[in-house]
Amino acid sequence: MNKLFASVLLLFCFNFALNAQQKEAQKTDSPSYSAYQRKIPIDTAITTQHSVTINGTAIDYTATAGMQPAWDEKGEPIAALQYTYYTRNNVKDRAARPLLISFNGGPGSASVWMHLAYTGPRILKIDDEGYPVQPYGIKDNPFSVLDVTDIVYVNPANTGYSRTIPEELDEKGREKFFGINADIEYLAEWLNTFVTRHNRWRSPKYIVGESYGGTRVMGLSLALQNQQWMYLNGVIMVSPADYKVIRVGGPVADAMNLPYFTAAAWHHKVLPPELQNKDLLDILPESEEYTLNTLIPALAKGWSIGESEKNAVAEKMAQYTGLAKKEILDQNLVVSTSYFWKNLLRDKGAYTLGRLDSRYLGFDRQVAGMKTDYNPELTSWLHSFTPAINYYLQEKLNFKTDIKYNMFGPVHPWNNENDNTRDDLRQAMAQNPYLNVLIQSGYYDGATTYFNAKYTMWQVDPSGRMKDRFEFKGYRSGHMMYLRRDDLETANNDIRKFIERTIANGESAKY
Repeated sequence: MNKLFASVLLLFCFNFALNAQQKEAQKTDSPSYSAYQRKIPIDTAITTQHSVTINGTAIDYTATAGMQPAWDEKGEPIAALQYTYYTRNNVKDRAARPLLISFNGGPGSASVWMHLAYTGPRILKIDDEGYPVQPYGIKDNPFSVLDVTDIVYVNPANTGYSRTIPEELDEKGREKFFGINADIEYLAEWLNTFVTRHNRWRSPKYIVGESYGGTRVMGLSLALQNQQWMYLNGVIMVSPADYKVIRVGGPVADAMNLPYFTAAAWHHKVLPPELQNKDLLDILPESEEYTLNTLIPALAKGWSIGESEKNAVAEKMAQYTGLAKKEILDQNLVVSTSYFWKNLLRDKGAYTLGRLDSRYLGFDRQVAGMKTDYNPELTSWLHSFTPAINYYLQEKLNFKTDIKYNMFGPVHPWNNENDNTRDDLRQAMAQNPYLNVLIQSGYYDGATTYFNAKYTMWQVDPSGRMKDRFEFKGYRSGHMMYLRRDDLETANNDIRKFIERTIANGESAKY
């Protein structure tokens, strides 16, 4: 009897242990547990199938969310960059189909902004002016350029899910990534690997960069040619940041803000009636002409300017800015953008203006002051972009991870020395007759103003011999002009037309 009891007890214990092991195995193998990791593989790709209707046509496409290493000269991985790659299905000749390579800026910004609000097949759920709508999420983009080009969105090191290897770098390690020239060099190398892996060497290629991304793509245009022997058909700069102006200061940089002041003041209806009653595009040329021909020379004179001329300039600036003449004189004709954002509407509800898009309003703890407490437009955007990109990558593209998605990553200090990117673009265009440039800017962008973008365009090729290969487009919105639905449609169509116009179609690359 004791032997029988012992046998039954032994069998029971064995079955209990086996069941426990099976349950543990099921727990481990279940996607709800194993799919998420605190560390992303440095080389992986996850592919999903989708469909979207663009301009009335149903487009089937493949989305690949992946990680691809950046290599050092010894063939060792020094970073893993996260990308999202969209290809239209059922394309007979992939070699003839363009590839659009997309970057945002910062420096330190993820590629989320243009990815989920501009050119991609899915965009944010926002209202027609770009303000957040709850519940947060995404919807189809009926204006995406995926109908005419495949697209890859690239997150540079420490942005999005991209990370350096190792993540904690000493000063020498950081020098490989975090500076204008380092950024351009390793990204050019990374793009060579991407184009090779995906067999896109024969495709017409375009690079687009927003904000600091404008500086990035100017430099990449030449680096891709001279270091990777990869020639482009187009460079697209969206609200480009030109550090030759922004970080230098002086009469030119100070004066160049005036047309933006005019645009923002017109939007908020604080200009004198003779200007306010005109259309925006009728008054901006006046402000631009005054900036170039009167204000820059006046500011260049400094204290040597005569009192009568100084008063005349202040009077005119008051008309074009909506500020009081005394305010302008008190600042010696140099009105900072921070002062403008803080004080334009001081007597009209004491609202502050957004830096990147001055249509957005905020309010500070106190009315008086020289600068605002926060950027109302950026906080508004982070409302909708952050939940949307995390939801989209994990739930729609099946890219599972517990790593934080860096909307803005740790990339500072950033080395801005030896910035030759303007001339890089000029050289690339001179060497490559196929290469054309499209610049897109919002009139209400106070950070990288539309008139600075025009100035950059003029300075890239001061001889004017290649001016027919430059195109400028302005929009009645701000830094991310595509958040406004009307401009989302127009700006995508401008890119679409630019690509269709600049595909060689059998023409030889020669002068």
